[in-house]
Amino acid sequence: MIPADWAFATIGELGAKLRAKETTSIALTEFFLERLERIGRAHNAVVTLTRELALAQAQQADADFAAGIDHGPLHGIPYGAKDLLATAGIPTSWGAAPFRDQVFDTDATVITRLRKAGAVLVAKLAMIELAGGFGYRQAHASFTGPALCAWDKTRWGGGSSSGSGIAVGAGLVPFAIGSETSGSILNPSAANGVTGFRPTYGRVPRTGAMALSWTLDKLGPMCRCADDCALVLPVLAGPDAVDFTAMPEGYQFTKSIIADKTLKVGIVEGCLDNVQPEVKSRFEAACDVFRDFATVETVALPELPYGPVVSTIINGEMAAAFESFITSGKVQELSAPEDKWGGYSVLAVPAKDYINALRVRRPIQLAIDQLMRETPILIAPTMATVAGPIDRDFRSWSRGFSSSPLGTAGNAAGLPGMGIPMGPGADGLPTSLQIVAGARQESLLLSVAMEYQQRTAWHREHPPQQ
Repeated sequence: MIPADWAFATIGELGAKLRAKETTSIALTEFFLERLERIGRAHNAVVTLTRELALAQAQQADADFAAGIDHGPLHGIPYGAKDLLATAGIPTSWGAAPFRDQVFDTDATVITRLRKAGAVLVAKLAMIELAGGFGYRQAHASFTGPALCAWDKTRWGGGSSSGSGIAVGAGLVPFAIGSETSGSILNPSAANGVTGFRPTYGRVPRTGAMALSWTLDKLGPMCRCADDCALVLPVLAGPDAVDFTAMPEGYQFTKSIIADKTLKVGIVEGCLDNVQPEVKSRFEAACDVFRDFATVETVALPELPYGPVVSTIINGEMAAAFESFITSGKVQELSAPEDKWGGYSVLAVPAKDYINALRVRRPIQLAIDQLMRETPILIAPTMATVAGPIDRDFRSWSRGFSSSPLGTAGNAAGLPGMGIPMGPGADGLPTSLQIVAGARQESLLLSVAMEYQQRTAWHREHPPQQ
Protein backbone atom coordinates (compact mmCIF):
# COMPACT_ATOMS: atom_id res chain seq x y z
CA MET A 1 0.00 0.00 0.00
CA ILE A 2 1.23 3.49 -0.92
CA PRO A 3 0.85 5.92 2.02
CA ALA A 4 -1.77 8.58 1.30
CA ASP A 5 0.66 11.46 1.78
CA TRP A 6 2.74 10.25 -1.17
CA ALA A 7 0.07 11.84 -3.34
CA PHE A 8 1.77 15.17 -2.65
CA ALA A 9 5.39 14.00 -2.76
CA THR A 10 7.79 15.66 -5.18
CA ILE A 11 9.39 13.98 -8.17
CA GLY A 12 12.68 13.90 -6.28
CA GLU A 13 11.10 12.26 -3.25
CA LEU A 14 9.31 9.61 -5.30
CA GLY A 15 12.43 8.95 -7.33
CA ALA A 16 14.42 8.37 -4.16
CA LYS A 17 11.81 5.86 -2.96
CA LEU A 18 11.95 4.02 -6.29
CA ARG A 19 15.74 3.77 -6.19
CA ALA A 20 15.68 2.68 -2.54
CA LYS A 21 13.22 -0.07 -3.57
CA GLU A 22 10.60 1.23 -1.13
CA THR A 23 8.08 1.04 -3.97
CA THR A 24 7.80 0.24 -7.66
CA SER A 25 6.67 2.20 -10.67
CA ILE A 26 3.71 -0.17 -11.05
CA ALA A 27 2.61 0.50 -7.47
CA LEU A 28 2.90 4.27 -7.97
CA THR A 29 1.05 4.06 -11.26
CA GLU A 30 -1.84 2.09 -9.78
CA PHE A 31 -1.96 4.52 -6.83
CA PHE A 32 -2.28 7.57 -9.07
CA LEU A 33 -4.66 5.86 -11.50
CA GLU A 34 -7.01 5.17 -8.60
CA ARG A 35 -6.86 8.82 -7.50
CA LEU A 36 -7.44 10.05 -11.04
CA GLU A 37 -10.50 7.82 -11.36
CA ARG A 38 -11.95 8.64 -7.95
CA ILE A 39 -10.99 12.29 -7.42
CA GLY A 40 -10.01 13.48 -10.87
CA ARG A 41 -13.32 12.67 -12.47
CA ALA A 42 -15.18 14.34 -9.59
CA HIS A 43 -13.25 17.54 -10.43
CA ASN A 44 -13.79 17.12 -14.20
CA ALA A 45 -10.01 17.02 -14.56
CA VAL A 46 -9.68 13.84 -16.63
CA VAL A 47 -10.54 13.14 -20.24
CA THR A 48 -8.93 9.71 -20.70
CA LEU A 49 -7.16 7.36 -18.30
CA THR A 50 -4.34 5.66 -20.21
CA ARG A 51 -4.40 2.63 -17.93
CA GLU A 52 -3.16 -0.06 -20.32
CA LEU A 53 -0.34 2.10 -21.67
CA ALA A 54 0.60 3.31 -18.18
CA LEU A 55 0.90 -0.16 -16.69
CA ALA A 56 3.01 -1.31 -19.64
CA GLN A 57 5.32 1.70 -19.29
CA ALA A 58 5.54 1.19 -15.52
CA GLN A 59 6.39 -2.49 -15.99
CA GLN A 60 9.17 -1.50 -18.40
CA ALA A 61 10.44 1.12 -15.94
CA ASP A 62 10.65 -1.50 -13.17
CA ALA A 63 12.38 -3.97 -15.51
CA ASP A 64 14.95 -1.35 -16.47
CA PHE A 65 15.64 -0.55 -12.81
CA ALA A 66 16.09 -4.26 -12.12
CA ALA A 67 18.56 -4.48 -15.01
CA GLY A 68 20.58 -1.57 -13.64
CA ILE A 69 19.32 0.89 -16.29
CA ASP A 70 18.38 4.33 -14.97
CA HIS A 71 16.89 6.80 -17.44
CA GLY A 72 17.15 9.78 -15.10
CA PRO A 73 15.02 11.63 -12.54
CA LEU A 74 11.69 10.99 -14.29
CA HIS A 75 12.24 7.23 -14.59
CA GLY A 76 9.16 5.44 -13.27
CA ILE A 77 7.31 8.65 -12.35
CA PRO A 78 3.64 8.91 -13.44
CA TYR A 79 2.47 12.10 -15.15
CA GLY A 80 -0.50 13.59 -17.00
CA ALA A 81 -0.67 15.51 -20.29
CA LYS A 82 -3.01 18.26 -21.38
CA ASP A 83 -5.32 16.75 -23.99
CA LEU A 84 -3.98 18.87 -26.85
CA LEU A 85 -0.84 16.69 -27.03
CA ALA A 86 -1.09 13.88 -29.56
CA THR A 87 -0.82 10.34 -28.20
CA ALA A 88 -0.64 7.48 -30.71
CA GLY A 89 -3.77 5.34 -30.65
CA ILE A 90 -5.34 7.27 -27.75
CA PRO A 91 -7.96 10.00 -28.32
CA THR A 92 -6.74 13.60 -28.26
CA SER A 93 -9.85 15.74 -27.92
CA TRP A 94 -8.47 19.29 -27.70
CA GLY A 95 -11.11 19.69 -24.97
CA ALA A 96 -13.83 20.03 -27.58
CA ALA A 97 -16.84 17.80 -28.27
CA PRO A 98 -16.40 17.85 -32.07
CA PHE A 99 -12.92 16.34 -31.64
CA ARG A 100 -13.59 13.95 -28.75
CA ASP A 101 -12.92 10.85 -30.91
CA GLN A 102 -9.91 12.28 -32.73
CA VAL A 103 -6.97 9.83 -32.76
CA PHE A 104 -3.47 10.43 -34.12
CA ASP A 105 -1.03 7.72 -35.16
CA THR A 106 2.05 9.42 -33.69
CA ASP A 107 3.01 10.94 -30.35
CA ALA A 108 3.80 14.60 -29.78
CA THR A 109 7.52 15.25 -29.46
CA VAL A 110 7.28 15.95 -25.72
CA ILE A 111 5.35 12.70 -25.14
CA THR A 112 8.09 10.78 -26.97
CA ARG A 113 10.80 12.49 -24.91
CA LEU A 114 9.06 11.76 -21.63
CA ARG A 115 8.65 8.11 -22.61
CA LYS A 116 12.37 7.85 -23.40
CA ALA A 117 13.09 9.41 -20.00
CA GLY A 118 11.12 6.59 -18.37
CA ALA A 119 8.11 8.68 -17.32
CA VAL A 120 4.71 6.96 -17.23
CA LEU A 121 1.72 8.58 -18.92
CA VAL A 122 -1.34 7.91 -16.75
CA ALA A 123 -3.91 10.37 -18.12
CA LYS A 124 -4.92 12.85 -20.77
CA LEU A 125 -6.13 15.84 -18.77
CA ALA A 126 -9.04 18.19 -19.31
CA MET A 127 -8.69 21.61 -20.87
CA ILE A 128 -10.80 24.51 -22.05
CA GLU A 129 -12.12 23.68 -25.52
CA LEU A 130 -9.60 24.57 -28.23
CA ALA A 131 -7.37 26.17 -25.56
CA GLY A 132 -9.80 29.02 -24.92
CA GLY A 133 -9.25 30.86 -28.17
CA PHE A 134 -12.91 31.17 -29.08
CA GLY A 135 -13.74 33.69 -26.36
CA TYR A 136 -15.24 31.67 -23.50
CA ARG A 137 -16.44 33.72 -20.52
CA GLN A 138 -17.41 31.09 -17.96
CA ALA A 139 -16.23 27.77 -16.59
CA HIS A 140 -18.53 25.54 -18.67
CA ALA A 141 -16.27 25.60 -21.74
CA SER A 142 -15.30 21.95 -22.06
CA PHE A 143 -17.25 18.83 -22.96
CA THR A 144 -15.90 17.24 -19.76
CA GLY A 145 -17.71 19.89 -17.69
CA PRO A 146 -16.48 22.86 -15.68
CA ALA A 147 -13.00 22.37 -14.23
CA LEU A 148 -13.42 22.30 -10.45
CA CYS A 149 -10.64 23.74 -8.30
CA ALA A 150 -8.49 21.24 -6.40
CA TRP A 151 -9.25 23.13 -3.17
CA ASP A 152 -12.97 23.81 -3.56
CA LYS A 153 -15.30 22.22 -6.09
CA THR A 154 -17.53 25.31 -6.13
CA ARG A 155 -14.61 27.28 -7.61
CA TRP A 156 -13.05 27.28 -11.06
CA GLY A 157 -9.78 25.42 -11.67
CA GLY A 158 -8.54 27.94 -14.23
CA GLY A 159 -7.86 27.70 -17.92
CA SER A 160 -6.92 26.56 -20.36
CA SER A 161 -4.61 23.93 -18.78
CA SER A 162 -7.38 23.25 -16.27
CA GLY A 163 -6.97 19.53 -15.75
CA SER A 164 -3.20 19.78 -15.48
CA GLY A 165 -3.42 22.35 -12.68
CA ILE A 166 -6.15 20.47 -10.83
CA ALA A 167 -4.41 17.10 -11.16
CA VAL A 168 -1.17 18.37 -9.64
CA GLY A 169 -2.99 20.47 -7.02
CA ALA A 170 -5.19 17.58 -5.88
CA GLY A 171 -2.35 15.05 -5.77
CA LEU A 172 -3.54 13.05 -8.78
CA VAL A 173 -0.17 13.14 -10.58
CA PRO A 174 3.31 14.28 -9.47
CA PHE A 175 3.57 16.52 -12.54
CA ALA A 176 1.71 17.42 -15.71
CA ILE A 177 2.37 19.10 -19.03
CA GLY A 178 0.38 22.22 -19.90
CA SER A 179 0.44 24.80 -22.64
CA GLU A 180 0.33 28.58 -22.57
CA THR A 181 -0.52 31.11 -25.24
CA SER A 182 -1.52 33.86 -22.83
CA GLY A 183 -1.86 32.70 -19.22
CA SER A 184 -2.90 29.07 -19.67
CA ILE A 185 -0.12 27.57 -17.50
CA LEU A 186 0.25 30.28 -14.88
CA ASN A 187 -3.45 30.89 -14.22
CA PRO A 188 -4.50 27.29 -13.42
CA SER A 189 -1.29 26.93 -11.43
CA ALA A 190 -2.40 29.94 -9.38
CA ALA A 191 -5.96 28.68 -8.93
CA ASN A 192 -4.81 25.26 -7.69
CA GLY A 193 -1.75 26.21 -5.64
CA VAL A 194 0.93 24.57 -7.80
CA THR A 195 4.19 25.69 -9.41
CA GLY A 196 3.76 26.30 -13.13
CA PHE A 197 6.57 26.99 -15.58
CA ARG A 198 6.26 28.79 -18.93
CA PRO A 199 9.52 28.49 -20.89
CA THR A 200 10.96 30.93 -23.39
CA TYR A 201 9.13 30.73 -26.71
CA GLY A 202 10.87 28.02 -28.74
CA ARG A 203 12.55 26.31 -25.78
CA VAL A 204 10.20 23.30 -26.01
CA PRO A 205 9.13 21.97 -29.43
CA ARG A 206 5.41 21.82 -30.14
CA THR A 207 5.26 19.11 -32.78
CA GLY A 208 2.09 17.12 -32.15
CA ALA A 209 0.45 19.85 -30.06
CA MET A 210 -2.72 21.58 -31.17
CA ALA A 211 -1.88 24.97 -32.65
CA LEU A 212 -3.84 27.94 -31.37
CA SER A 213 -1.22 30.59 -32.18
CA TRP A 214 1.99 29.42 -33.87
CA THR A 215 3.99 32.45 -32.75
CA LEU A 216 2.78 32.46 -29.13
CA ASP A 217 2.11 28.83 -28.08
CA LYS A 218 4.47 27.32 -25.48
CA LEU A 219 4.57 23.98 -23.63
CA GLY A 220 5.79 23.60 -20.06
CA PRO A 221 5.64 21.61 -16.81
CA MET A 222 3.27 22.09 -13.91
CA CYS A 223 4.74 20.66 -10.71
CA ARG A 224 4.77 20.81 -6.93
CA CYS A 225 7.89 22.96 -6.75
CA ALA A 226 10.59 24.71 -8.75
CA ASP A 227 13.03 21.84 -8.14
CA ASP A 228 10.65 19.52 -9.99
CA CYS A 229 10.29 21.97 -12.89
CA ALA A 230 14.09 21.93 -13.17
CA LEU A 231 13.96 18.13 -13.54
CA VAL A 232 11.25 18.09 -16.21
CA LEU A 233 12.30 20.99 -18.43
CA PRO A 234 15.60 19.50 -19.70
CA VAL A 235 13.70 16.41 -20.88
CA LEU A 236 11.22 18.51 -22.86
CA ALA A 237 13.64 21.00 -24.40
CA GLY A 238 15.84 20.71 -27.45
CA PRO A 239 15.82 20.87 -31.25
CA ASP A 240 13.12 19.23 -33.32
CA ALA A 241 13.11 18.16 -36.96
CA VAL A 242 9.56 19.37 -37.55
CA ASP A 243 9.12 22.45 -35.33
CA PHE A 244 11.44 24.98 -36.98
CA THR A 245 10.83 27.47 -34.14
CA ALA A 246 12.46 25.13 -31.60
CA MET A 247 15.81 26.30 -30.30
CA PRO A 248 18.74 24.37 -31.81
CA GLU A 249 20.33 23.67 -28.44
CA GLY A 250 19.17 21.52 -25.56
CA TYR A 251 18.78 22.78 -22.01
CA GLN A 252 20.41 21.83 -18.74
CA PHE A 253 19.60 23.57 -15.49
CA THR A 254 22.51 25.38 -13.86
CA LYS A 255 21.75 26.91 -10.49
CA SER A 256 22.65 30.56 -10.16
CA ILE A 257 24.27 31.69 -6.93
CA ILE A 258 22.01 34.19 -5.18
CA ALA A 259 24.18 36.09 -2.73
CA ASP A 260 24.91 39.54 -1.28
CA LYS A 261 21.72 41.01 -2.72
CA THR A 262 23.41 41.59 -6.08
CA LEU A 263 20.29 40.39 -7.90
CA LYS A 264 17.77 43.12 -8.72
CA VAL A 265 14.11 42.19 -8.49
CA GLY A 266 11.51 44.60 -9.83
CA ILE A 267 8.00 44.90 -8.44
CA VAL A 268 5.85 45.91 -11.40
CA GLU A 269 4.46 49.36 -10.71
CA GLY A 270 0.70 49.37 -10.09
CA CYS A 271 0.48 45.59 -9.74
CA LEU A 272 -1.43 45.91 -6.43
CA ASP A 273 -3.85 48.63 -7.50
CA ASN A 274 -6.81 46.37 -8.25
CA VAL A 275 -6.29 43.09 -6.41
CA GLN A 276 -8.08 41.43 -3.51
CA PRO A 277 -6.80 42.60 -0.11
CA GLU A 278 -5.56 39.10 0.73
CA VAL A 279 -3.63 38.93 -2.55
CA LYS A 280 -2.02 42.27 -1.73
CA SER A 281 -0.96 41.20 1.77
CA ARG A 282 0.43 37.88 0.52
CA PHE A 283 2.37 39.61 -2.22
CA GLU A 284 3.81 42.16 0.21
CA ALA A 285 4.96 39.30 2.45
CA ALA A 286 6.53 37.61 -0.59
CA CYS A 287 8.42 40.80 -1.38
CA ASP A 288 9.88 40.73 2.13
CA VAL A 289 11.21 37.22 1.40
CA PHE A 290 12.88 38.50 -1.76
CA ARG A 291 14.49 41.30 0.23
CA ASP A 292 16.36 38.66 2.22
CA PHE A 293 18.45 37.74 -0.83
CA ALA A 294 17.90 40.44 -3.47
CA THR A 295 17.62 44.16 -3.99
CA VAL A 296 13.94 44.89 -4.50
CA GLU A 297 12.67 48.03 -6.20
CA THR A 298 9.57 49.19 -8.04
CA VAL A 299 9.86 49.40 -11.81
CA ALA A 300 7.45 50.54 -14.50
CA LEU A 301 6.73 48.41 -17.53
CA PRO A 302 7.11 50.32 -20.80
CA GLU A 303 3.73 51.72 -21.84
CA LEU A 304 2.94 49.51 -24.81
CA PRO A 305 -0.26 47.74 -25.99
CA TYR A 306 0.56 44.26 -24.70
CA GLY A 307 -3.02 43.02 -24.49
CA PRO A 308 -4.20 44.19 -27.93
CA VAL A 309 -1.03 42.84 -29.55
CA VAL A 310 -1.44 39.38 -28.00
CA SER A 311 -5.19 39.16 -28.67
CA THR A 312 -4.83 40.31 -32.28
CA ILE A 313 -2.07 37.79 -32.98
CA ILE A 314 -4.09 34.98 -31.38
CA ASN A 315 -7.20 35.91 -33.34
CA GLY A 316 -5.38 36.11 -36.66
CA GLU A 317 -3.51 32.85 -36.25
CA MET A 318 -6.47 31.01 -34.74
CA ALA A 319 -8.59 32.05 -37.72
CA ALA A 320 -6.03 30.45 -40.03
CA ALA A 321 -5.74 27.30 -37.91
CA PHE A 322 -9.48 26.72 -37.52
CA GLU A 323 -10.99 28.33 -40.64
CA SER A 324 -12.39 25.10 -42.08
CA PHE A 325 -13.77 24.05 -38.68
CA ILE A 326 -15.53 27.38 -38.27
CA THR A 327 -16.92 27.62 -41.81
CA SER A 328 -18.10 23.99 -41.71
CA GLY A 329 -20.56 24.89 -38.97
CA LYS A 330 -19.14 22.29 -36.58
CA VAL A 331 -18.24 25.19 -34.29
CA GLN A 332 -21.88 25.00 -33.17
CA GLU A 333 -21.03 21.74 -31.37
CA LEU A 334 -18.77 23.51 -28.86
CA SER A 335 -19.90 23.66 -25.23
CA ALA A 336 -19.74 27.35 -24.27
CA PRO A 337 -22.43 29.51 -25.88
CA GLU A 338 -19.98 32.31 -26.69
CA ASP A 339 -17.58 29.84 -28.33
CA LYS A 340 -20.28 28.90 -30.84
CA TRP A 341 -20.09 32.37 -32.40
CA GLY A 342 -16.67 33.59 -31.25
CA GLY A 343 -14.93 31.83 -34.11
CA TYR A 344 -16.83 33.78 -36.74
CA SER A 345 -15.59 37.13 -35.44
CA VAL A 346 -11.93 36.16 -35.77
CA LEU A 347 -12.43 35.44 -39.47
CA ALA A 348 -13.08 39.16 -39.86
CA VAL A 349 -9.73 40.30 -38.41
CA PRO A 350 -8.10 42.47 -41.13
CA ALA A 351 -4.69 41.32 -42.36
CA LYS A 352 -3.31 44.80 -41.68
CA ASP A 353 -4.25 44.52 -37.99
CA TYR A 354 -2.48 41.18 -37.68
CA ILE A 355 0.62 42.48 -39.48
CA ASN A 356 0.71 45.62 -37.36
CA ALA A 357 0.46 43.50 -34.19
CA LEU A 358 3.49 41.52 -35.36
CA ARG A 359 5.32 44.77 -36.07
CA VAL A 360 4.58 46.14 -32.59
CA ARG A 361 5.75 42.93 -30.93
CA ARG A 362 9.37 43.68 -31.86
CA PRO A 363 9.42 47.05 -30.03
CA ILE A 364 7.82 45.27 -27.05
CA GLN A 365 10.62 42.71 -27.02
CA LEU A 366 13.31 45.38 -27.30
CA ALA A 367 11.79 47.62 -24.61
CA ILE A 368 11.38 44.81 -22.09
CA ASP A 369 14.82 43.46 -22.88
CA GLN A 370 16.27 46.89 -22.10
CA LEU A 371 14.35 47.03 -18.80
CA MET A 372 15.54 43.57 -17.81
CA ARG A 373 19.18 44.35 -18.48
CA GLU A 374 18.96 46.50 -15.34
CA THR A 375 16.35 44.45 -13.47
CA PRO A 376 16.67 40.75 -14.48
CA ILE A 377 13.64 39.55 -12.51
CA LEU A 378 10.15 41.08 -12.53
CA ILE A 379 7.39 40.08 -10.09
CA ALA A 380 3.67 40.69 -9.63
CA PRO A 381 0.68 38.68 -8.40
CA THR A 382 -0.21 35.99 -10.93
CA MET A 383 -3.93 36.66 -10.52
CA ALA A 384 -5.78 39.53 -8.89
CA THR A 385 -8.13 37.17 -7.05
CA VAL A 386 -8.33 33.62 -5.82
CA ALA A 387 -10.25 31.10 -7.93
CA GLY A 388 -13.72 32.39 -8.75
CA PRO A 389 -17.09 30.61 -8.49
CA ILE A 390 -18.02 28.27 -11.33
CA ASP A 391 -21.58 29.57 -11.60
CA ARG A 392 -20.73 33.15 -12.61
CA ASP A 393 -19.51 34.82 -15.77
CA PHE A 394 -15.84 35.79 -15.42
CA ARG A 395 -16.62 39.46 -15.94
CA SER A 396 -19.13 39.56 -13.11
CA TRP A 397 -17.04 37.88 -10.42
CA SER A 398 -13.84 39.74 -11.33
CA ARG A 399 -15.48 43.14 -11.64
CA GLY A 400 -13.33 45.76 -9.89
CA PHE A 401 -10.20 43.60 -10.02
CA SER A 402 -7.52 43.45 -12.70
CA SER A 403 -4.18 41.68 -12.99
CA SER A 404 -0.86 43.28 -13.81
CA PRO A 405 0.05 43.39 -17.52
CA LEU A 406 3.21 41.43 -16.68
CA GLY A 407 1.65 38.16 -17.85
CA THR A 408 0.55 39.55 -21.21
CA ALA A 409 3.83 41.41 -21.66
CA GLY A 410 5.79 38.24 -20.93
CA ASN A 411 3.81 36.28 -23.49
CA ALA A 412 4.05 39.03 -26.11
CA ALA A 413 7.84 39.04 -25.69
CA GLY A 414 8.13 35.24 -25.44
CA LEU A 415 9.74 35.37 -21.99
CA PRO A 416 9.93 32.56 -19.41
CA GLY A 417 7.69 32.94 -16.38
CA MET A 418 6.55 31.04 -13.31
CA GLY A 419 3.54 31.05 -11.05
CA ILE A 420 4.37 29.86 -7.52
CA PRO A 421 2.22 29.63 -4.37
CA MET A 422 2.45 32.48 -1.88
CA GLY A 423 -0.08 31.40 0.73
CA PRO A 424 -3.83 31.34 1.36
CA GLY A 425 -6.03 34.24 0.36
CA ALA A 426 -9.77 34.80 0.51
CA ASP A 427 -11.71 31.75 1.72
CA GLY A 428 -8.42 29.92 2.32
CA LEU A 429 -7.81 29.47 -1.42
CA PRO A 430 -4.32 29.73 -2.93
CA THR A 431 -2.72 32.96 -4.10
CA SER A 432 0.18 33.03 -6.51
CA LEU A 433 3.33 35.00 -7.24
CA GLN A 434 4.37 35.57 -10.86
CA ILE A 435 8.10 35.71 -11.65
CA VAL A 436 9.40 36.63 -15.10
CA ALA A 437 13.00 36.52 -16.38
CA GLY A 438 14.64 37.50 -19.64
CA ALA A 439 14.63 35.35 -22.77
CA ARG A 440 16.56 32.07 -22.36
CA GLN A 441 17.10 32.82 -18.66
CA GLU A 442 15.30 29.72 -17.40
CA SER A 443 18.09 28.79 -15.01
CA LEU A 444 18.02 32.20 -13.32
CA LEU A 445 14.24 32.04 -13.10
CA LEU A 446 14.28 28.57 -11.56
CA SER A 447 17.08 29.54 -9.15
CA VAL A 448 15.11 32.53 -7.89
CA ALA A 449 11.97 30.44 -7.44
CA MET A 450 13.98 27.77 -5.59
CA GLU A 451 15.46 30.42 -3.30
CA TYR A 452 11.97 31.69 -2.49
CA GLN A 453 10.61 28.19 -1.89
CA GLN A 454 13.55 27.29 0.35
CA ARG A 455 12.54 30.20 2.57
CA THR A 456 8.80 29.46 2.54
CA ALA A 457 6.63 26.37 2.69
CA TRP A 458 3.57 27.46 0.71
CA HIS A 459 4.35 25.00 -2.10
CA ARG A 460 4.01 22.22 0.47
CA GLU A 461 0.43 23.18 1.30
CA HIS A 462 -2.27 21.08 -0.32
CA PRO A 463 -6.03 20.45 -0.06
CA PRO A 464 -7.28 18.15 2.69
CA GLN A 465 -6.52 14.48 1.96
CA GLN A 466 -9.16 12.71 -0.13
